[in-house]
Amino acid sequence: MSEIIIPRARAERSNDALRPVSLERGAVMYAEGSCLVTFGKTRVLCAASVESGVPGWRKGSGEGWVTAEYAMLPRATKTRSSRERQQVGGRTQEIQRLIGRSVRAMLDDFRFGEFTIKVDCDVLQADGGTRTAAITGACVAVQDAFTWMVNTGRIIASPVKRQVAAISVGVVDGEVRLDLDYEEDVRAGVDMNVVMSSEGRFVEVQGTGEHGTFSRAELDGLLGTAVAGIEQLLAAQSRVLSGPAQG
Repeated sequence: MSEIIIPRARAERSNDALRPVSLERGAVMYAEGSCLVTFGKTRVLCAASVESGVPGWRKGSGEGWVTAEYAMLPRATKTRSSRERQQVGGRTQEIQRLIGRSVRAMLDDFRFGEFTIKVDCDVLQADGGTRTAAITGACVAVQDAFTWMVNTGRIIASPVKRQVAAISVGVVDGEVRLDLDYEEDVRAGVDMNVVMSSEGRFVEVQGTGEHGTFSRAELDGLLGTAVAGIEQLLAAQSRVLSGPAQG
């Protein structure tokens, strides 16, 4: 099942409107949970895999773990980028840690046995907001992976207690804008990524004055705009998860 939010180009949408958003469950045939997420021209494939066992530091605890990896395909951008074969770059490490923290926030605890869920988020096409799209799609993939574990008798009940979604927001040409594409992002005086749960609590707020400083009033405006956008994404997740998965 897929969920689509009506597409609008920036010229056709207000500053507080999302880009075209779609969530396609079951996009990967063999993964226990998956979602192909689209934010405008940004497309990220999220696949959740269930593995027996946990990292060494967690063995014997009886508790599981959820982690994430992030990568950008060589031609996801206008010019080819090299694959990170030998060493993961600092930006990639930062993003995959953010995704991992975000999907772990879906759970109250890890008492689902010594299983690891690994979420692979691969950027197929990048036009701004790859990390926020990845988090939003990963949430759907992880929920389906836990449902698969319940359906196959590996666990009694899903430990997922809440949804999580994320969006970018920034100040461009003196105006607060939601869900920045690449051209807006590089011109933004203030750039912020916001991750929030379906309970209305923040998981993470990353805000930077790229070309100066910003006021408390601007911060409040950025957060308010981000929250309204995330609420739309959470509703889209709920709708797509209420139906049968594709694949």
